[in-house]
Amino acid sequence: MKIVEGPVPQPHAGEVVIEVHYAGVNRPDLLQRAGSYPPPPGASPILGLEVAGRVSAVAGDVTQWKTDDWVCALVPGGGYAEYCSVPAAHCLPIPKGLTLEEAASLPENFFTVWTNVLDRGRLKAGERFLVHGGSSGIGLTAIQLAKAFGATVYTTVGSAAKAQFCLGVGADAAINYREQDFATEIAHLTGDNGVDLILDIVGEPYIEKNLGALALEGRLVQIAFLQGSKVALDALPIMVKRLTFTGSTLRPRPLAEKTAIAEALRRQVWPLLESGKVKPVIHATFPLTDAKRAHDLMESSQHIGKIMLQVKGAPEPPRR
Repeated sequence: MKIVEGPVPQPHAGEVVIEVHYAGVNRPDLLQRAGSYPPPPGASPILGLEVAGRVSAVAGDVTQWKTDDWVCALVPGGGYAEYCSVPAAHCLPIPKGLTLEEAASLPENFFTVWTNVLDRGRLKAGERFLVHGGSSGIGLTAIQLAKAFGATVYTTVGSAAKAQFCLGVGADAAINYREQDFATEIAHLTGDNGVDLILDIVGEPYIEKNLGALALEGRLVQIAFLQGSKVALDALPIMVKRLTFTGSTLRPRPLAEKTAIAEALRRQVWPLLESGKVKPVIHATFPLTDAKRAHDLMESSQHIGKIMLQVKGAPEPPRR
């Protein structure tokens, strides 16, 4: 990675341009940097999938935002830059009481968790939910949203400190996968009944164990394959327990689908953020010039919560 000078983007139809103050760092950024996750057609080749800042330009057909509005946004690329163009429908207001830095940490995780846990995963109040990697940005978001919507929440983590942190944000149990077999622990915690929904980022070594840990009519939602996607498994539990094994990606999805997620978040999740019932968790913030250090930290997996980049040090917008 290196810093270069380039033209300021101009808004196309349906877009705004954001003067970026903060950008989030996410694992897809690391994959793109490594050449294994190219941006979708038409997206900026610059890294970065979420930002917060000031609207600096608006296309003529955009009515929901105006220049000098403060927003956070899910972007198709281009977040690691001073200016970033984004579909106007994928912008959200800064939640009342949150800083720009906190707001910039929201879009990628909250869009991902909403669509995979509450929508595709169909999590309901009273169900049992397991999220792997609970101390990640995705994991902490999933724990808090699942609890807010009335689920019992279990998670896996890699250290005692991460387990304690996850318990502190609402997890009912945290399983240290370095010391315990998560499938055995889930069986014990649920009285051998299993969980109703699993959100997994690990892949290959967990897939068959995930299927075994699911209850009747359980759902396994795969959103990453950090340890591989190719596996030979006994698929009989899928039939016997009437399981659903599904998954999704976010970045390539059509504009209309991401717009629907944004609308659902504004309606059902932004009030939880503004009331303090759900809170962003930021581990560290680096200046844009230190993006490599931010990536090194993410690759080390020593963080708890989000890793952020500060792009511009201008004053915060007035608090609503």
